[in-house]
Amino acid sequence: MLSKEELLLIVYFIVVILLLTAFVIVFFVVYQRRKNTLLQEQFEARQRYEREIASSRIEMQEQTLKNVGWELHDNIGQLLSVAKMQLNIFSKSLSEDEKASASEIQETVANSLREVRSLSKSLNNQVIGYAGLQTSVENELERFQRMGVIETSLDVTGEKQEIPQEDSIILFRILQEFFSNVIKHAQASELKVSLDYTSGEIRIKACDNGKGFDKESIAKNSGLFNMESRAVLVNTKFSLDSSIGAGTCLSLAYPTKGQK
Repeated sequence: MLSKEELLLIVYFIVVILLLTAFVIVFFVVYQRRKNTLLQEQFEARQRYEREIASSRIEMQEQTLKNVGWELHDNIGQLLSVAKMQLNIFSKSLSEDEKASASEIQETVANSLREVRSLSKSLNNQVIGYAGLQTSVENELERFQRMGVIETSLDVTGEKQEIPQEDSIILFRILQEFFSNVIKHAQASELKVSLDYTSGEIRIKACDNGKGFDKESIAKNSGLFNMESRAVLVNTKFSLDSSIGAGTCLSLAYPTKGQK
């Protein structure tokens, strides 16, 4: 039999061990929480830094596009307008046979002027912001259709919702980057775009019937990086799906409430 003093000593040691164990556990939990908090703060700081870098880069790109749009509209557009007027004056002194040839030239100049003005609008962020996303997409697809570069279609479902101008510009630039890649690389004959307005988000999808590509074998290029960076700035879910011979589809989900 253990004496009373020995039992008390054993209980004392057990209590001390339990207290030390509890202290170690509490210390470990507090340490882990503190560590996780620091890691979270570092992660958020890195995200803020990357967003600022992306925002600054995109702002510079927008200013460049805006300047190019102005140059097209004010300078090249003006030169084409002058050429059109001079042709109108010159054709009055021509014979009937010569007027037919001059008329074809006039039509070519007029078409060129219209396309330059249309392109300048698609590059100017102020025009895009004022027109809105849906109208800007419609104009861009109509421009491709007129130029004969690709067959296009736009399907709109749901009740149209207003989007902040800055967000409209960013979403349109993502689609514009995708359109450009389709025309330059996809070897596609069709480009289909859909806008689905729902109660919580706007779902945007753009698909081509081109040659597609293997996502695993293609590293992120500047175009893909630009699209993803822009999507992050407006909290938009971004997805690009493609496979060899099956075309490419871009999907965007832009939150209209509760997530902005």
